[in-house]
Amino acid sequence: MLRADDYVTRDYVLPGGGGGGRGASLYIGYYSTQRVGATYHSPLNCLPGSGWKLTEPATVEIKPANGAAAFEANRYILQNGTTRQLLVYWYQGRGRAVASEYWDKVYTVVDSVRRRRSDGSMVRVLVPVNGSEEEALEAATAFAAQVAPNLPAYIPD
Repeated sequence: MLRADDYVTRDYVLPGGGGGGRGASLYIGYYSTQRVGATYHSPLNCLPGSGWKLTEPATVEIKPANGAAAFEANRYILQNGTTRQLLVYWYQGRGRAVASEYWDKVYTVVDSVRRRRSDGSMVRVLVPVNGSEEEALEAATAFAAQVAPNLPAYIPD
C-alpha cells in the first residue's frame, strides 16, 4: 500500500542508560522517484486511520552521533487504547533531513528541476512510553542520533 521502492523495518532493544532496555522500532521507506501515487505517506494521515490518536505535537533536535549537523524531527505521542508510544520522524533525501513535510515537498520540486532527482525517504522511530514521556523521548532521540549517521550510505545525498 505504501508503494515504497525499498524499505526497512526493524525492532531493536536499546541498551541500558538512556534506553533502559526499552524497545525501539525503526521504519525507513525509500522512493527512488516521487510522483502522484508513489510518495511517502505522512504518519499524520495513516496512523489515525489505523486507530492511533496523535497528541502533543512538537519538534525535537536530533544530534547525529558522528557530529554531523543537527536537524529537526517531528515528535508526537501516539495512543491506541492503553498502548502509548512516542513517535519521532523526519524526511530525508538529496542531502537534507527536514521535519516539515511541506518544505520537503518544496525541496523535491526544486531538486526535480535543478538536479533531475526526486528520490527521498521518510524515517520513523517508535518507542513505547512505559514510564515517563521524557524517558521515552530521551530513548527515541538517542536512537535516532545513532541511526542518522548510517543513512547516507543507503539514502543518496
